Amino acid sequence: MKLTPKETTAYQEHFLMDRETIKQYVVEKLGAFPDDASIEVTEIGDGNINYVFRVVNATTKDSLIIKQADVLLRSSGRPLDIERNRIEAEILQLQNELAPQFVPEVYYYDQKMYAVTMEDISEYQNMRYEMIKKRIFPNFSEEIAEYLARTLLLTSDLVLDCDEKKRRVKAFINPEMCEISEDLVFTEPYDDYKQRNIVTAGNERFVEENLYQNEPLQVEVALLRNNFMNNAQSLLHGDLHTGSIFINQTGLKVIDPEFAFYGPAGYDIGNVLAHLYFPMVKNLFDSTRDPDFHQWSKETIAAVYDQVQVKLEKYYDEAVVFPLYRNHAFKETMLRGMMADAVGYAGTEIIRRVVGDSKVKELSFIPAEQKIAAERLLLKIGVQLIINRQHITSGGQLVDGIVDLAGE
Repeated sequence: MKLTPKETTAYQEHFLMDRETIKQYVVEKLGAFPDDASIEVTEIGDGNINYVFRVVNATTKDSLIIKQADVLLRSSGRPLDIERNRIEAEILQLQNELAPQFVPEVYYYDQKMYAVTMEDISEYQNMRYEMIKKRIFPNFSEEIAEYLARTLLLTSDLVLDCDEKKRRVKAFINPEMCEISEDLVFTEPYDDYKQRNIVTAGNERFVEENLYQNEPLQVEVALLRNNFMNNAQSLLHGDLHTGSIFINQTGLKVIDPEFAFYGPAGYDIGNVLAHLYFPMVKNLFDSTRDPDFHQWSKETIAAVYDQVQVKLEKYYDEAVVFPLYRNHAFKETMLRGMMADAVGYAGTEIIRRVVGDSKVKELSFIPAEQKIAAERLLLKIGVQLIINRQHITSGGQLVDGIVDLAGE
């Protein structure tokens, strides 16, 4: 959809739009639909940070999405830097250039209203809920690996001119959103200093021994935290879980990069891996266990790891031209480091979603009598991924770890 935004005296200062003002905005400001169009607006956002509206011309069925940021969190009213909306619009535009088949097209970004207007991807479904329903997507591993390899490698110093890379690091600095991750992912699960962790009754002692009092684990988490904070390697999505992936049998779209910043490439890869474990474990512990879904889940975890490796090598050979970086041993060291980071960050993401205050939906579907065992399995997997991350070099090893811990 091609938009021709209009100059208008309205919409010169940010205010939070609702369904009625969105109708006016798409006509008066965006020029998206005729003045006399019958416009339907539905709020479809289910997150805590932004407001998301689907806008449809009822006559032509043309549609678009408007995502607006507010200065406050929806749930608590906590102030939040509204600049995150600009970061999200710009990274979507950049990633659409790098991997257009996997990222919605941005039609317009309104700096004054902090609203991004983009492609409607309603033919795709939220991957988290599709996997809760035990739906299988045979092409997922190859497609997400393509997205990850291109968006991570091609935004790094390995490929970019050093001046351009530094300009991007500055443009995408995102301290407030990073602080949320630094706390919720890398601090509170191992030291409940804010008393916000939510531990299932009966698992308190297990969490104490395996997380709060596990000094070797905490050393490894500290290393991963420090890497997250100081390794401006690639432009990350920053919150790449299955709820940020919309999918069908023909492809996928990655959305919601408001946590974007320059960090270790393995963080995005690890988040994708982590969120494949949750529906797999849910399936193991519910009353309608599906062996085909379980097998596909294991194969997909292995395939994502392996195919990311393959595609990183492919694009490295195609795009890296600096002579020193063309050295084979250097290449192997760099890519090996990315994949080791990915395994470790998969572990930290699994752990924080089990004991932290930001749960995943899959856990709510596990029967109460099975929940303690399911959570302990996930925590064991998370700990092993962190501790063993330097020794895992293939997707098959990830699957072997699942089999061993699940007692299959």
